Amino acid sequence: MLFNSLDFAIFLPIVFILYWFATKGNLRLQNILLLVSSYFFYACWDWRFMFLLIFSTYLDYFTGIKIFEASNQSKKKFWLWLSIGINLGFLGVFKYYNFFATSFADGLSLLGIKANLGSLQVILPIGISFYTFHGLSYVLDLYKNRIKPERNFIDYSVFVSFFPLLVAGPIERATHLLPQILKKREFDYSKAVDGLRQILWGLFKKIVIADNCAEYANKIFNNSGEFSGSTLVLGALFFTFQIYCDFSGYSDIALGTARLFGIDLLRNFAFPYFSRDIAEFWRRWHISLSSWFKDYLYIPLGGSKGGMWLKIRNTFIIFIVSGFWHGANWTFIAWGFLNALFIMPSIILNTNRNYLDIVAKGKYFPTVKEFLAISLTFALTVFAWIFFRAESISHAFSYIGGIFSKSLFTIPLLDLKKISMGAEIIYTFILILGFISVEWLQRDKQHALQFINNKSIPVVRWSIYYGLMILIIFFQGNQQNFIYFQF
Repeated sequence: MLFNSLDFAIFLPIVFILYWFATKGNLRLQNILLLVSSYFFYACWDWRFMFLLIFSTYLDYFTGIKIFEASNQSKKKFWLWLSIGINLGFLGVFKYYNFFATSFADGLSLLGIKANLGSLQVILPIGISFYTFHGLSYVLDLYKNRIKPERNFIDYSVFVSFFPLLVAGPIERATHLLPQILKKREFDYSKAVDGLRQILWGLFKKIVIADNCAEYANKIFNNSGEFSGSTLVLGALFFTFQIYCDFSGYSDIALGTARLFGIDLLRNFAFPYFSRDIAEFWRRWHISLSSWFKDYLYIPLGGSKGGMWLKIRNTFIIFIVSGFWHGANWTFIAWGFLNALFIMPSIILNTNRNYLDIVAKGKYFPTVKEFLAISLTFALTVFAWIFFRAESISHAFSYIGGIFSKSLFTIPLLDLKKISMGAEIIYTFILILGFISVEWLQRDKQHALQFINNKSIPVVRWSIYYGLMILIIFFQGNQQNFIYFQF
C-alpha cells in the first residue's frame, strides 16, 4: 500500500475514525488498533514476509528483557550480540548475500579461479533495513542503560511497526517514540490540521516534483551514451530533485500521518539543499539515519576524541557503511566514500560545526559568500548522486566522462528532442523553481506549509490547498514507486 495510492486514501480515514471514535480514548484499544492496522498495511505489500517482521519484533522484545535482567556484563553482551547477530544475519541474507557472492566470485576470477557460488532468488522484504534499525536501537539503548525494557508486547510492537514509518522511516528511537505510545493521547485539532498540511505538501513533492523528474532522469540515465554532456548534467539535476522530493515527500506524509494520531516522529529532512558545506548537508539530510550512525557507530568507535587519524578513519567508516546500508551495489559504497572525501576539509580544519543556524536567517537573500557556499555544496551533492543513481561503477564513470566532454557546451533542449522531451521539460523546471522558492522562504519552519494557520485569510488558505490538490490530481498519471522502498 503506497502513500500516494487510492488504497491509502481509503485506509487512512477509516483507521483515523476508528482510532478516535470507536476506541473512546482507551489507550490499550488504540494501540491494538494501531498494531492491527500496521500489520494490515504491511501485509498489503506481501503477507508472506509478515513472519519476518513479527519474528524480528519478538527477538528484540525478548533479548531486551534478558539484557535488563542479566546478572553480569558477560550475559548482557551475550544477549546483545545474539540480537545483533540474528538481525544483521537476516538483513545480510535477504539484502547482501548475492552482492557478496558475486563480488567474491569476481575477485577469484581475477586470480584465475572460477567459482560459482550461486545466488538467492528472493524478494527484498520491504522496510527490512528500517525496522531492523528500530529494534537494534532499542536493544543498544537497553545495554547502555538509557531505557528500561517494555514488557507489554503490543506496545513494543507498535513502536517497531507503526505504519507511517514502517517501510521507509524515519528511523525512530525507543527513547523518543515509546513514551508517546505508552501515554494517553488526546485529539489535538491544530496538530491534526497541521498534519494534513504536511501530508498535502509531501504528496505535492512526491507526485508533482519527484515523479515528473523521475521520468526525465530515467530516460537520460538509461540512455546516457546517446546524450550530450549538457543533457547528462540535466539528468543528474533531475535525479537530485527526484530523490530529495521523493524521500522527503515520504517523510512529510509519514510525519503528518503520525500527527493525526497524536504522535510526533523524528524530523528527517531540514531543507538540505540550502546547506553551506557537506557537514551541514548531512545534519539536514536523512537526519534519523545520520544520527543513528553517529550514536551507535561513530561514537562507539571513538568519535572525534582520539586524534585526527582516528577522526578521519571513523568518518570514512560511517559514510561507507551508510552507503552500503542503502543497497548491495558498489555504486552506493562509492557514493558514501565520495561524501566522506567531500566532508574531509571540514573534519581536518575542524569547521564541521560552523553552520548550525539557518542560512540567511531573517533575510530574503543570502550574501554572495553564502550563495557561493550553497552552490558549491549543491554541485558536490549532484556529482555524488550520479554514483547513487548509476547501475554500476562503470556506468557512473562513463556518465561522468560524457559530462566532461566538448558536448557539455551544447544546447540540451535540442538533444532532448530525440526522446520527445521539449516544452514539457521547461514546465518541470518552472515547477522546480517554484518549489525551491517556497522552501527557501520556509527554511526556518518544520515544513513548507507551516506558514498557513487558522488565522490566515480563508480565501488565500483554501486557494493554496486547492491549487496543490489540482496539481497533484493533474500529475497523478506519472506515478512512480518511492525510491527508498528498495532499501
